[in-house]
Amino acid sequence: MMQKSSTAPLLLEPRRDYGTSDEMSEVIFLANSSFPLIITFFLQYSLTVVSIFSIGRIGKNELAAASLAIMTFNVTVSVCNGMATSLDTYCSQAYGAKRFDMVGLYFQRCTAMIFVIFIPIIAFWWNSGPILNIIVQEKELTLLAQTYLRIASFGLPGYICFETGKRYLQAQGIFNAGQYTLFIVAPLNLLLNYLLVWNATFGLGFIGAPIATAVSYTIMSLVLLLYTAFIKGKDCWYGFKLQESFSQWGPMMTLSLNGTIMLLSEFIAFEILTLASSRFGTTSLASQSIVSTLATLTFQVPFAVSVAASTRIANSVGAGLVERAKISNKVSQGISSLIGFSSCLALILLRKEIATLFTSDLDVSKTTGKIIIVLGVNQLVDSPNIIFAGCLRGQGRQKIGSKLNLISYYLIALPCSFYFGFHIGYELVGLWIGLGIGIATLTISEYCVLLHSNWIQITKEADKRNAL
Repeated sequence: MMQKSSTAPLLLEPRRDYGTSDEMSEVIFLANSSFPLIITFFLQYSLTVVSIFSIGRIGKNELAAASLAIMTFNVTVSVCNGMATSLDTYCSQAYGAKRFDMVGLYFQRCTAMIFVIFIPIIAFWWNSGPILNIIVQEKELTLLAQTYLRIASFGLPGYICFETGKRYLQAQGIFNAGQYTLFIVAPLNLLLNYLLVWNATFGLGFIGAPIATAVSYTIMSLVLLLYTAFIKGKDCWYGFKLQESFSQWGPMMTLSLNGTIMLLSEFIAFEILTLASSRFGTTSLASQSIVSTLATLTFQVPFAVSVAASTRIANSVGAGLVERAKISNKVSQGISSLIGFSSCLALILLRKEIATLFTSDLDVSKTTGKIIIVLGVNQLVDSPNIIFAGCLRGQGRQKIGSKLNLISYYLIALPCSFYFGFHIGYELVGLWIGLGIGIATLTISEYCVLLHSNWIQITKEADKRNAL
């Protein structure tokens, strides 16, 4: 097949040029790439936040049901996000190798694979009431949550295509597309929630929120498609390849599942801590909810850098630019420390203001302030952990990352959390201290793995992926 190397935008030097690269140029590249991604992630996260605020005006039962549904939604769609991270390796390395035809094929293959995987997940959403009732005893809440998930499922195809489409474009060095898309969709989502939830004329009440969410996800994918077709990104599109999309899933599935484990390990650990915190009373549970939300917000910045880093490293590996990959790896590690220190300082210094922003209850505010200190200290290791994971994805070493995540969170973090929280009696503070110990272990382990990277082997593996 002829390759459109003459028309595709070139980010890298010719293959097998092992020249050195300027560290400052890598810093500038990561900064320019990360900034639009940060905006994209925050705006995308705002879609569910707006849904919570809209339903919160109806009543506490509806709010509780929506929170339960959105928690279930976020956990299950994280499978989509995790599987899509395989494109950080496949598409980016193929683009670096100038196999532009493979970039589009990998995008189609991953999208098809996620659609198939999500068939049983959608079935679960449609029949989630009895299962959720095991956790929450009030049947009215679980039925409302089931209704929310059923309606939201209609937006799932759009969500999947947006996640894989973003990575298809990012592999080509196009990081602004998601940002521009959400500049349009985020305000539209706000308007839809106003009209469909509590507007006197058009409002539908509770069901209006999931309808607004489903419509927003569908529009997101359509806007991204229009951007690709008419503005930038179609150079790697060689048409639909239905047969090829449903074949040779094995290698990509391996990276996808390991990427999912890397992404889900921390997320599920947080949910387990939330359930554990309910044992300490309402005040602790309320504080845990606030700090978990805050942790999700602080996650967006290093995760944006990790995506930019994984793309840059994978492009370099695919092109055979080993020296550039090494420098990108090194620069990413330095940036991770800077972000971790900045986040730590900001959280600790502003802990009282942040706590009062979320709640007016003095007891909850006081407890939240204590936990924010621990969360801040944890950022010193969690920000590097998130960015190191991106470096591993760029190298195509998700398998190692998934093993380290499982060991760190479930053999170290959670046992330490329960020990400090329940046995020692530190309660909620102890849960977060234990989590921090696990994250520190993970970060040190990832650093050691990256420090001893076998770049020759990594490049050979990339060449195998990009072979016909």
